[in-house]
Amino acid sequence: MNLRAVKGMKDILPDEISKWHRLESAFRQRVEGYGFREARFPIVEPTALFVRSIGETTDIVEKEMYTFTDRGDKSLTLRPEGTASSVRAFVQHSVQAREPVTKWYYVGPMYRRERPAKGRYRQFYQAGIEVFGDPGPFIDAEVIDMVVGVISTLGITEVEVLVNSIGGPEARENYRVALLAYLAPYRAELCADCQRRVDANPLRVLDCKVPRCAEIAADAPSILKHLTDDDRAHFDGLQETLTILGTPYRVDGSLVRGLDYYTRTLFEVLGKGEGLGAQNALLGGGRYDQMVKSFGGPDTPAIGFAMGLERLLMAMPESEPDSHVDVFIVAAQAGVRGEATLLGRELRDAGLRVESDLRGGSLKSQLRRADKINTRIAMILGEEEVEEGVVQLKDLQNKTQDKVPRAEAAQRVHALLSE
Repeated sequence: MNLRAVKGMKDILPDEISKWHRLESAFRQRVEGYGFREARFPIVEPTALFVRSIGETTDIVEKEMYTFTDRGDKSLTLRPEGTASSVRAFVQHSVQAREPVTKWYYVGPMYRRERPAKGRYRQFYQAGIEVFGDPGPFIDAEVIDMVVGVISTLGITEVEVLVNSIGGPEARENYRVALLAYLAPYRAELCADCQRRVDANPLRVLDCKVPRCAEIAADAPSILKHLTDDDRAHFDGLQETLTILGTPYRVDGSLVRGLDYYTRTLFEVLGKGEGLGAQNALLGGGRYDQMVKSFGGPDTPAIGFAMGLERLLMAMPESEPDSHVDVFIVAAQAGVRGEATLLGRELRDAGLRVESDLRGGSLKSQLRRADKINTRIAMILGEEEVEEGVVQLKDLQNKTQDKVPRAEAAQRVHALLSE
């Protein structure tokens, strides 16, 4: 039987994982600097959660969700995105009762049955943030500036930040009327999906990737002309704050995110690297001020974003792989393998990452293994060293070797690694 991973779901092996760790570490460090705290949500949620929040006419709900009926005859779905779970948890646990403003972040797998492509998988990973309780444009600008900082930390320099506003309910309704009037003469030219969705949510047409639909959408009226005075003031405040922060951006009146819950601010960050190909969106987000209330919670403004980790990994510059160990212990003779095992524990207790190969290979083969896994330091232990209470500390990077008292070995390693 030739068992393989499910189509569109990828194994991430140890040779690749150090780059993932760098990305996740940079994200966590940056957002925690802004006061965000990690939250973890179930991978499986009630199907109704996503139908209600994302929208029945979205591609995600109509075509892409992994939905099944459990033994209790309940419809469940593998989460396709993180915001709906965040809002459900916020309402379920009445978080607003103890926090005027809540800042959460999450990292984890999501599931959509899309056609696999470069940088797009059916099990994919996202990192995201959610802010509950702050209605102002200043937090919107801070969130956008923060994510640009994350991307910069990763060494990704060629990006473009797009911002837009789709207003609140009043602006959306006014725009819906204008958009329907514009689309009416083109209705027969739209793809089958867009023809079906025009009446339910014509904004979905603006997000369609079918070439003819995209051509029609390009000349559609701008939603920015239909904003209320309050919506306009909010959008102006966002732009003014981004300017103060020195965050480069471009207003794109055609930007429409593919989920129904957004209001007012929308943003997207596009990568320009050659490795991304056509899939150049690194992340996107926006406001969803009505969503908490629609879930039975209090009227609570909110904003968030999600970044696809696979896309970011493709955009990150290549670097030397990190070693997964600090010290490789070499047992020079078979009779010292027990002492080598003890030495390994001593070093690990001192906070070092240690590996050894105690199968009984030659000194040369063990040193070759240490070099192959990019270890900085080899620690050689033979019968003579055991008797004298010392170790041979070999710096594989600087090509030096010293005899060091065993009691001082860990301290010396820490000193070398900190240089």
